[in-house]
Amino acid sequence: MKNKALTITLIILVCITLVGIVGLILALQLKGNVEEKEPSIDEIIEASVDVPEITTNLSGRQFIRISLKIQTENKKAAEELAKREFQVKNIVIQELSEMTSKDFEGKAGKQAFEESIKSQLNPLMQEGEIEKVYIVSYIIQ
Repeated sequence: MKNKALTITLIILVCITLVGIVGLILALQLKGNVEEKEPSIDEIIEASVDVPEITTNLSGRQFIRISLKIQTENKKAAEELAKREFQVKNIVIQELSEMTSKDFEGKAGKQAFEESIKSQLNPLMQEGEIEKVYIVSYIIQ
């Protein structure tokens, strides 16, 4: 009698475990199949911060005048970034002071600058992340 009860209990536990595992696998696959929709332009603008024009020296005798727009992942992150404007300007000025006009030549140079600013700002953020840094305008003289 004890043997039969133990066998039935083990079979029930194995069945419950299998059902749980199958359910977990299905849930993970369904979650993976849900496509993230791209944000609309209005959502991007709402979650972005304009960095006013900065004029500073490059490494060497030239100077740069540059404006940026920084896209965050949500409105809350944008509000936090706006409060951190002084830190953003500091990071941008420090980065530019190590660069020359040759560093801005071509698409790759500009993208490297944008990525560098993004990677330096993200550790500061507490309410979200920086998604993209855009150079809105720049002039080197």
